[in-house]
Amino acid sequence: MEYELGKSMDEIQIGDKASHSKTITETDIYNYAGISGDFNPLHVNKEYAMNTRFKGIIAHGGVATSLLGPALGMKLPGLGTLFLEERTRFKAPVFPGDTITATAEAAAKDEERNILTMKLTWENQRGEVVIEGECKVMPPRKKK
Repeated sequence: MEYELGKSMDEIQIGDKASHSKTITETDIYNYAGISGDFNPLHVNKEYAMNTRFKGIIAHGGVATSLLGPALGMKLPGLGTLFLEERTRFKAPVFPGDTITATAEAAAKDEERNILTMKLTWENQRGEVVIEGECKVMPPRKKK
């Protein structure tokens, strides 16, 4: 089976964007707890979580940030992208039932080193930014 590589550095323009959306479910949260081993009751115990400032369970930060993978690895730059680093800041909780859209926007190009800096935002269905940050990726190089 053949796969087509994503966009190379010279095919990407500053301002290009890609997004991925998903409605976060309780099942997603419990599955993440099982994968990560993070069984903090804030994420998995409704009775405990009801007595916190959030008044219910919230998703682990990694549940929402994982939505970045399809945007970068499947869309922009796409297949063959190497993820180098990420910086994020959590601004608001993500609750079961929230639809989160992760967006990556090309912000800076270091063509000599083949490193693309991407501005990152995660918004809920109300347009509220729940996470923001940036990352550096290495787009695929195409054979000439």
